Amino acid sequence: MPMSQYVSNLRAKVGTTVLEVPTVSVLTFDDRQRVLLVRHSDGNDWTTPGGMIEPYETPSDAALREMWEETGLLVELTQIIGVFGGELCASTYSNGDKISWVSTVFHAEPVRGQLKPDGEEILEVRYFERVELSAIRCKPHVRLFLDAGYSAQRRAHFQPATWQPPLP
Repeated sequence: MPMSQYVSNLRAKVGTTVLEVPTVSVLTFDDRQRVLLVRHSDGNDWTTPGGMIEPYETPSDAALREMWEETGLLVELTQIIGVFGGELCASTYSNGDKISWVSTVFHAEPVRGQLKPDGEEILEVRYFERVELSAIRCKPHVRLFLDAGYSAQRRAHFQPATWQPPLP
């Protein structure tokens, strides 16, 4: 998808300086526990479907919208896997724009639709068996999301805090 008007307006003011944005990612599992990934046109890596939360949009609405736009699937969001950020959740686009994001990662199950990449941003959409994942080229944050998604505890994952107040 092209850059949203919101981001375009921000970029006009800050140039390529890093933007911190809220995002969603969706780990959709089929009845065989295969996970759905998408291959982006920018970088050619596999990643989770998802994207920016637009102003005034809820994370759950953004997750459903991004899934539909990128994959052609309507999904049911079944839980929040976790909230992620930090160095792995950052990127520099081919045009030099820098971005850092905090992502709410949802677990989902397919409801209806046919797998169909959008043909612009997404080149390919497919399910992967867990054993296949180590052999594919992924964006850096994807392994973190997948590990949490396959976690047996099935509770929301939080990255361990590293911040501490200054000593007196």
